[in-house]
Amino acid sequence: MAQKCVHQSCGKMYSDPEEECQYHPGPPIFHEGQKGWKCCKPRVLTFDEFLAIPPCTTGKHSTTDLPPTIEKKQVEASDDIPTSKPVTPVPEASRAPVAAPQPTATPPPPPPESEDDDPSLEIPKGKICRRRACGQSYNGEGREGEKCVFHPGAPIFHEGSKGYTCCKRKVLEFDEFMKIEGCKTKDRHLFVGSGKKKGASNGGGEELLETVRHDFYQTSSTVIASFFLKKINKETAKVDFSPTETSLDLVTTDSPPKRYKAVVPLFGLIDPEASAFKIIGTKLEVIFVKADGSSWPVLRSDEQRTGEIIQVGKAGRAL
Repeated sequence: MAQKCVHQSCGKMYSDPEEECQYHPGPPIFHEGQKGWKCCKPRVLTFDEFLAIPPCTTGKHSTTDLPPTIEKKQVEASDDIPTSKPVTPVPEASRAPVAAPQPTATPPPPPPESEDDDPSLEIPKGKICRRRACGQSYNGEGREGEKCVFHPGAPIFHEGSKGYTCCKRKVLEFDEFMKIEGCKTKDRHLFVGSGKKKGASNGGGEELLETVRHDFYQTSSTVIASFFLKKINKETAKVDFSPTETSLDLVTTDSPPKRYKAVVPLFGLIDPEASAFKIIGTKLEVIFVKADGSSWPVLRSDEQRTGEIIQVGKAGRAL
């Protein structure tokens, strides 16, 4: 009788207890937009890339050895713990709250390149359905009677709550999140799609990215925005400023390279001559100098406002 393996990143149906199992023994880690497993080193930015991280351990399937529970956050010397910026004291009359980082809506992922499998492509036996939360594998015995139950929306993680944008159910633990049953049904799985790699090509061997994750915080005179993209080529990166928008042309050093090219409409007016940028590790950091000193509820003018009233300034000395 076939049983389902409970190991993380496996989840396969098996009948031979001696069959080889590949899985992650460590818990998942989500920190400052990066995602990965504690048992191995790869760190990625998107949830789909996280699910595609290859298992790092080989063993036997199991239906009783539950995956490790997510460890509680601890303060350790080896952990990457964000540090707060030092507050510069100013005279008592100038007191005002320090601006907190502003939440920004995560752009929706680009649509899949295909909703159906290309009938001319061969489907490898054991291939897992690509739709989120489905997990069914191709048995090589024909496709009659298939039923795909999946989530069409993107995963969302907010203040410890985990779920999908397409349905209301939210849970606290990652293991429970992985068990949330899909909310949409199709009569066919999606095993190989069109066979094309995600991301369009510009004909020069580059993968064009439609969007990258961004975030920002602000002071009374500046807005500091981060655009998260790994391995940006510092020699070819282009950032052009105008009073109402900024143009980005970022190419990575990957092989083949990725390219993010976009015009970002800004919420407020800036001083193009005084604004600047720098490339740090896994992101581009842009310093926009405000032209009028007003508060920005969002970074982009085409984003939905949060409805919050934001105060900016410097904190005074505590008495």
